[in-house]
Amino acid sequence: MESTLPHTLNLGILAHIDAGKTSLTERLLHAAGVIDEIGRVDDGNTQTDSLALERRRGITIKSAVVSFAVDGTAVNLIDTPGHPDFIAEVERVLSVLDGAVLVVSAVEGVQAQTRVLLRTLRRLRIPTLIFVNKTDRRGARYEGVLRHIAERLTPDIVPMGSVPGIGTRDARFVPFAEGDEKESQDEGFGARLPEILAEHDDALLAAYVDDPASLSYDRLRAELARQTHRALVHPVFFGSAVTGAGVPELMRGIRELLPARRGDADAPVSGSVFKVERGAAGEKIAYVRVFSGTVRTRDRFPAGKVTGVSVFEQGADVQRDEVHAGQIAKVRGLGGVRIGDVIGVPPEGVRAGARHFAPPTLETVVSPLRAADRGALHLALGQLAEQDPLIDLRQDDVRQEVSVSLYGEVQKEVIQATLAEEYGLDVTFRETTTICVERVVGTGAAYEIIDTDPNPFLATVGLRVEPAPVGAGVEFRLGVELGSMPYAFFRAVEETVRETLHQGVHGWRVPDCTVTMTHAGYWPRQSHAHGTFDKSMSSTAGDFRHLTPLVLMDALRAAGTEVHEPMHRFRLDVPADTVGAVLPALARLRAVPHTQTAGGAGASYRLEGDIPAQRVHALEQLLPGLTRGEGELESAFDHYEPVRGGTTPTRARTDHDPLHRKDYLLRVVRRTGGSGREGAAATTAR
Repeated sequence: MESTLPHTLNLGILAHIDAGKTSLTERLLHAAGVIDEIGRVDDGNTQTDSLALERRRGITIKSAVVSFAVDGTAVNLIDTPGHPDFIAEVERVLSVLDGAVLVVSAVEGVQAQTRVLLRTLRRLRIPTLIFVNKTDRRGARYEGVLRHIAERLTPDIVPMGSVPGIGTRDARFVPFAEGDEKESQDEGFGARLPEILAEHDDALLAAYVDDPASLSYDRLRAELARQTHRALVHPVFFGSAVTGAGVPELMRGIRELLPARRGDADAPVSGSVFKVERGAAGEKIAYVRVFSGTVRTRDRFPAGKVTGVSVFEQGADVQRDEVHAGQIAKVRGLGGVRIGDVIGVPPEGVRAGARHFAPPTLETVVSPLRAADRGALHLALGQLAEQDPLIDLRQDDVRQEVSVSLYGEVQKEVIQATLAEEYGLDVTFRETTTICVERVVGTGAAYEIIDTDPNPFLATVGLRVEPAPVGAGVEFRLGVELGSMPYAFFRAVEETVRETLHQGVHGWRVPDCTVTMTHAGYWPRQSHAHGTFDKSMSSTAGDFRHLTPLVLMDALRAAGTEVHEPMHRFRLDVPADTVGAVLPALARLRAVPHTQTAGGAGASYRLEGDIPAQRVHALEQLLPGLTRGEGELESAFDHYEPVRGGTTPTRARTDHDPLHRKDYLLRVVRRTGGSGREGAAATTAR
């Protein structure tokens, strides 16, 4: 069956907001004959911005799939959000792409999100073409944008043509053709192509040095495709999604330079879920990229039984009985499915739950305006978390509050509007705060022994906590014999350790540390003469789950933790005569410039440094007034730094608070006495 499958290319369209990627999607669909009329973002009638909220705001919020055919290749095009607040949508798409088109504005050039996106695409080795859009706009540049891309993105770019009339409605794209590669005076294809390709291929380099004339157009074009497939170089096309200039050439580039695949329909099923939405009846619909095998209706998976399948064909999703390798499908019936789930066997090279971008660094408490809506709000937020797991619902049962994680203020506004329009819930948000982390600074240990005051639980637990390198995660080790007690008890301790570390001494997550179990003990199962199980004389996993938080928090306090806040690395370009006003403002915002560079002729100034994440929004608001509207700011999460000066920020706990032993015990146990334990044999390992 493998040979009968068509070639399929799963293509992502990515860009900084307002670079024109949704408009480019419309133009590609029109050029492929899928739509008769081109929609406009401003008019709210594009194919991929289907949500009412997207149409009203004129921005992409959710990724969307639409298909077209190019010379026998089926292209599943995935339009992704450009606003940084919705970077999580982009992250989920990356694992299912065969290739990408990164859209850059010919007027604005490389912007903050552009750099984040291409850096990630290159790290993941996703073949990527660059399309410079808006060549028909006043202020559009050719050489300037190429230089911008080479300086800020990557020098490994290959311009694929020239743009006569750039900056006017008559701008058109003229692709370099056979013979242009021999024109050494040409600063685009002619001089650069052999030079760039030779940097990544020793045989080509030798031929270029020995006899440049021997490098034929066909050889260079084939080598360009090979290196593009390997994400070593990035062909650059110019054009306009509005006028259609350059779009036919881009489509040819998509067909010839990006790697379409023909999967094996007979191999074991392997797929990845990158999007989950709810149907009209509230049922889950999973968007699945099938890497190999065939998924059919009535197939059973851990998440449920497949009751319906639809694939994307020529701009529509069409019901089918099965979906083959290489395709993307909407699959119904998988009631237990979540974003990031694997269908069948794990896809080769795709790591489940892999993180490509920084996590959200902000959070806020969301509350219903009507107290009676509290239950409905929790249900609605749960469904939104299915579609965007990174909003990370945090339920505080003590205060009856729910908090969500955010990338920015626009995302908060969208959540509020979605709750109102789709669920009929009016909500308010508390002031947005920064999500910090706690890092262990020393080594601490604690233990409690079974049947020894003040331990009311039938368990012995000892833990040692030590710091680990940044990014190492939480490692749980055994410092006692594995056979010293039932494995289920060890598993209960490890699971509870990991859960408890979501809230450290100051209430923040503890991301990197090593926890070693140093003491373990239990009472074997005891029964009365008539054979009934006696809980008061026998250890259970619950004893270990209840005791572990108390021991772990004692160990953490002994080790000491330090609160770290998220920091953004910023790049700020301002007119030179405004630096005197900008620097004091940066100081007030606790921003620290590390480098200061004068631009050409001293007319501009570039400042680069670090700024607390919680201050970025304030800088964005101040910048226009400080720089006459001419300042340009780029920022992205970079690292965490210890909080300096003032009061250590704390986060309200949502658990039973093992830091306060008396209250904790009142909440988790009904009886803390020792009756019924006399005479039972205890087994303890140290």
